[in-house]
Amino acid sequence: MNDAADREERESDDAAQQALARDILARDRRHVWHPFTQHGTEAEPRLIAGARGASLYDAEGREILDLISSWWTCTHGHSHPALNQALAGQVARFEHVMFAGFTHQPAVDLASALSQLLPGDLARVFFSDDGSTSVEVALKIAYQYWANRGEGRRRVFISFDGGYHGDTLGAMSLGRGSGFFNLFRNMMCQVAVLPFPYTFEGDDAAEDREKGALTALEDRLSNGTHDVAALIVEPMLQGAGGMRMCRAEFLKRLVEIAQSIGVLVIFDEVATGFGRTGTLFAMQQAGVVPDLVCLSKGLTSGYMPMAVTVVRDKVFEAFLGDDFDRALPHGHSFTANPLACAVALRSLMLFAEEDTLGRIARIGARHRAMLSELSRREDVVRPRLLGSILAFDLKGEAGYQSAQSQALKVWFLAHGLNIRPLGSTIYLMPPYCITDEELARAYAGLIEGLDWLAANRP
Repeated sequence: MNDAADREERESDDAAQQALARDILARDRRHVWHPFTQHGTEAEPRLIAGARGASLYDAEGREILDLISSWWTCTHGHSHPALNQALAGQVARFEHVMFAGFTHQPAVDLASALSQLLPGDLARVFFSDDGSTSVEVALKIAYQYWANRGEGRRRVFISFDGGYHGDTLGAMSLGRGSGFFNLFRNMMCQVAVLPFPYTFEGDDAAEDREKGALTALEDRLSNGTHDVAALIVEPMLQGAGGMRMCRAEFLKRLVEIAQSIGVLVIFDEVATGFGRTGTLFAMQQAGVVPDLVCLSKGLTSGYMPMAVTVVRDKVFEAFLGDDFDRALPHGHSFTANPLACAVALRSLMLFAEEDTLGRIARIGARHRAMLSELSRREDVVRPRLLGSILAFDLKGEAGYQSAQSQALKVWFLAHGLNIRPLGSTIYLMPPYCITDEELARAYAGLIEGLDWLAANRP
């Protein structure tokens, strides 16, 4: 084939791909309702055609560094060969089977592995579908735990201001302090919201805020714990609330107070689990063992929807009896999906094989140097760092989707960076496979975007 014919064939292929992309986007506009999206104002979504490592590739072949790990799910990188192989291997055996009255090795292996990795006697694993459902399961378990023990008046849950636990009804109730769900308040269950003592680099008032939060907890519990079913907290980091970080000392004392008087403690590690905070689980930094823990997102490295609620033996044993009335009446069609279990188990193995926690430490060290540069900017306040997460706030910004944050999101995407500000909060949470060169590109783009915003504020 001569050069002219070869060029003509490439142009024909390109035209066909462009036509296909236009058709997909047209059908997207007609039929798809995207999450957290105001379709009356939002720009057309970017059509993704591939992904590899720390990068996404759109239909035109442009690279986008995935600096928020596709909503915090991607741990080891997109299209990881070992995870691809695990998925394909399980597909060849069987894809799914109902989990009531049946079991299978991928689920048993995964539950066993999680139990060995989690501290204490967190050893009973209930499978579900996503972070919200893992929290719903935890709430129902905590509620019924007390009912099974003859203490049915324990119906109140304690959560924290700024907390976010998902979008289902019980999870929304816990997250009422986030401000996302004000419309649905009349549908919510009983929740007492306490202040969350978030902190940042150079914060001189952290200890005072912690004392205030612990005093508020003690005051609430001093009224009598007979009505409190459980306390739930995102350990070390409130994610959707604005990457608000707390200290391990506070978390430890919080758990000690609650558990000392018999209140169940739920850790929502949907976002913080699997290395995000620098340890495999955030609870390890405080040296505590909650009574229940919710895990999702990084569980399957972003490959498959899956979540688990893991409980201590004493909680599980309260559901044992001679009739179904004491059993947990909860389940999902895709509970313990074998494909997701196989990928999750292989993902856990990669933490040792690839020294993933070492990679996270190296990312943290690079973030630390960048944080020093950001701290010198007049438009940056409250710089903070935890594990693989770098975050800061823009001075004077407000609102989850303020004009400035939306403008920055669009600018970053146009320059090949998937960075989605949470209102005034800008953060990086990259896949652990990201290279030094890719991080350098991310930092340079971050600074350039801030400079652009300073010169072109909406």
